[in-house]
Amino acid sequence: MNLKKNLEEVTNEELFIEYKATHDLEIKNELVLRYVHIVKNVAIKMHGVYNNMSQIDDIVNEGVIVLMSSIDKFDIDKNIKFESFISKRMRGLVIDIARKNDWVPRSVRKMSKDIDEAANELYTELGRLPTDEEMAEHLNVSLEKYYDCLGDTNLMNVLSFEMLLDETSGVVPRGQIVNSSLETMPEYYLDNAELKREVKRGLESLREKEKLVISLHYVQGLNMKEIASILGVSEPRISQLHSNALRKLRIYLKGKL
Repeated sequence: MNLKKNLEEVTNEELFIEYKATHDLEIKNELVLRYVHIVKNVAIKMHGVYNNMSQIDDIVNEGVIVLMSSIDKFDIDKNIKFESFISKRMRGLVIDIARKNDWVPRSVRKMSKDIDEAANELYTELGRLPTDEEMAEHLNVSLEKYYDCLGDTNLMNVLSFEMLLDETSGVVPRGQIVNSSLETMPEYYLDNAELKREVKRGLESLREKEKLVISLHYVQGLNMKEIASILGVSEPRISQLHSNALRKLRIYLKGKL
């Protein structure tokens, strides 16, 4: 079987079958070209996790190496989409980079731990996600101080949420979160039905502004500054809402999965 004359007319599946049989470098390069957009999309979507450690171009360059390795390792006989396979490996790359460059100050780490413990205690006690006011009272701080703490711990919440999804989604990473206002997160495919269902329920439990921030950031691809402009509030306030939403989702999912 010779596909090299008209590669652009060949399906991805046919290319994989031919590559596994021949290990032809030209076919591998064609596969890289067809899937490199996923590498770029994941790098852009997860920029908040590594923006103080690496540039997007550096992550994309490392991601291309991961993509090439993934093409070699991908098992075409398993019932897994390559899009899902490379998305998961890319997310793993970003998480590993964040872990290796553990620059989070000790005070912020302790603050995040205290908030997590308070949220878990209240969730157990109340049987639901606690409100911001209940969290502030439990921590014995003002609501304003609580919001400041959320902003400071935003990066840790992003990373922790990504790690939780990575742990609970099995071999296929997250992606489609369907809601009345949330369509899809294009790079990821949430094939785990239970996780998909619980994430949807967790999203429905958020306040309207929190849901809107999640939608604008993860679905529309807007950054915190752009969302702040749309909602007419400060950028730190958007970071607070984003952090709080991810923390609530993480606490909710831990209690359900």
